[in-house]
Amino acid sequence: MKTRSLATRPSRTRLALGIATAVALAGTFATGATGQQGTPEWLAELSDDSAGGDWPAFGRTYGEQHHSPLDQINTDNVDELGLVWALDLPVGNPATGPIEVNGTIYTATGYSVIRAIDVETGEVKWTHDPKAPQASGMKLRQGWGSRGIAYWNGKVITATQDGRLIALDEETGAPVWTAKTLEDDALRFISGAPRVFDGKVIIGHGGADSGPIRGYVTAWDADTGEYLWKFHTVPGNPADGFESEAMEMAAKTWSGEWWKLGGGGAVWNSITYDEANDQILLGTGNGAPWNHKIRSQGEGDNLFLCSIVALDAKTGEYKWHYQINPGESWDFNASMDMELADLVIDGEERQVVMTAPKNGFFYVIDRTDGKLISAEPFVEVTWAERIDLETGRPVEAEGVRYEGGPVTFRPTPLGAHSWMPMAFSPDTGLVYIPAIDLEVTFDDAGITPENFEFTEGMGLSPGVGYAIGDGGKDVTGWLIAWDPVKQEPRWRLPMPVHLTGGVLSTSGNLVFHGQPDGSFTAYDAGTGKKAWQYDAKAPVVAPPISYSHKGKQYVTVIAGIGTSAGLFGPMFKQYGIDYRMQKRRVLTFALGGDKTLPENEPYTPVAFPDADYMPNPELAELGEGIFNMRCAVCHGTGAIAGGTAPDLRTSMIAANEQAFRAVVRDGILVPNGMPAYGELTDRELAGLRQYVRARAEMLRSGRNDSESASTVKPNMGK
Repeated sequence: MKTRSLATRPSRTRLALGIATAVALAGTFATGATGQQGTPEWLAELSDDSAGGDWPAFGRTYGEQHHSPLDQINTDNVDELGLVWALDLPVGNPATGPIEVNGTIYTATGYSVIRAIDVETGEVKWTHDPKAPQASGMKLRQGWGSRGIAYWNGKVITATQDGRLIALDEETGAPVWTAKTLEDDALRFISGAPRVFDGKVIIGHGGADSGPIRGYVTAWDADTGEYLWKFHTVPGNPADGFESEAMEMAAKTWSGEWWKLGGGGAVWNSITYDEANDQILLGTGNGAPWNHKIRSQGEGDNLFLCSIVALDAKTGEYKWHYQINPGESWDFNASMDMELADLVIDGEERQVVMTAPKNGFFYVIDRTDGKLISAEPFVEVTWAERIDLETGRPVEAEGVRYEGGPVTFRPTPLGAHSWMPMAFSPDTGLVYIPAIDLEVTFDDAGITPENFEFTEGMGLSPGVGYAIGDGGKDVTGWLIAWDPVKQEPRWRLPMPVHLTGGVLSTSGNLVFHGQPDGSFTAYDAGTGKKAWQYDAKAPVVAPPISYSHKGKQYVTVIAGIGTSAGLFGPMFKQYGIDYRMQKRRVLTFALGGDKTLPENEPYTPVAFPDADYMPNPELAELGEGIFNMRCAVCHGTGAIAGGTAPDLRTSMIAANEQAFRAVVRDGILVPNGMPAYGELTDRELAGLRQYVRARAEMLRSGRNDSESASTVKPNMGK
């Protein structure tokens, strides 16, 4: 196995060898099992016009449409769809997008634990565990493991929490090469899916919510693991010189000493390859910190935050950009999936990229030059009046930058659309969006550039306090069929909770979509009428896939809660989703399937016995601040867990001071994904324990323990 490191920049000789390798591969492609024009079948399947026999990438193809052109399963016979097999998974984050190639399903659950599964039988062929929690150190404090994987030329490629890219042999699971994409001491982590294109694999990272991060992506040779190129998304210290003309241009849109706070712009999720124009589209993230006043003296657009950035796919050089939120100040970002299409607009066929980012507007952008074509709200939006089509800039609502005190608006930092992907059907011309409709209040009272510091050790540090809630609405989530040409909904269906699953559309005129209540549903793509439903007996938030093997079409989805759902435990508690008891399964369906799932045991949280508990409001308040900054993202707002991590109100660990210290400070559960917080003082540790015990006492006494959704009080990051 070869191991590569980002720390070693390739020489000209190594770059030349990379070019030679590409030429050699081109010769290999011409002699292998081929499709049209000498292209190997596996490579042909990555193109947007492929037949859909396999699902080899996160969005099936380069264009990320999450659409299958298969129609064996359709509106006429979907009532015959049934379970073929189910594979139980161990405890860990299951909310990931699988892939399928030539009769084998590959999943990356937990912390990038890869399994190869036989499509017909559900039997595991091999498993590879990269032991990412043990390797992650402080990087384990954010993120939930892998959201997806990639396939290239006989290799399954995964990215780990600690920053490795690992290519595994598709037949054996043995590592072929490993590349180290993040520095050891960097407060960064990877949770997004790698993408492959033109013999390369590209990956970004997360971390801009909790540390001084300067975002970047790196590209590597997909066959050898050789480092190829790197693109920063925000500029660094001008005194060090700029890596490119793009960074020199971007620096003119920043103010003050922004580089000391990193800047942000992490590409933590969405990357799309535009094969027609041989360019990579990056969806960049929020500022670090979020607060524009802290980050850049409240001045400048801060390129390339919250932007779509096009790069030359061969060199990584900048081509164009479109910034969705200039001077981003709300954790709005452009990291939601970007889907490619050719649409007829005003009588002219246009090559477009479509995205429904956090800010609530649906964007259609010309992908040849980055010019905005249209943008309209797909949920209720109050932070801006509209997007000016002449300038491409939002017309912001008065006071929305919380310059005059607290301000309330829609949507929220959770977004009007989260990472769970939408789908575009070329058959109906519609985009199917799992949308979110919540409200947020921002307030940065007491926070100034002089007193702000990032919380030590990757604690949430937005530079502003915020609280998310429903704002009095009964419906907080939608499945929307959106017409991207007319920029209006064709139909929309209310969802019982805000955070629902990723979407799959098919040429059988079907849309598949899961929900946290365990329902997995197929809708008529044209009308939204429910056509089929299955009780998965576990939450379904991962994106489904569909493919064909030996003439039979299958649909596969992974059931089980994970990722950012954990923060919103109060909204999910009605479903009784427990970290330990919930089922995590790979479910595969086909026409005529007749397998059944066992019934679940009902779950109600019961507080742990705590005979020595004594109230201490001052100590509990100290602990609440620590919990909000470090723990709530997994263990839930108000310690009401959503299933991503254990409900601490029911855990005996908090009842014992020594056990609590061993877990929280000494890290004895790191292999299970529980980070160590060795820097906490005795008093901070005692405060955190007191807060958890107080929340358990509230549950025990039957007092109202509900929280709106999530609340982070104003803080200086200390």
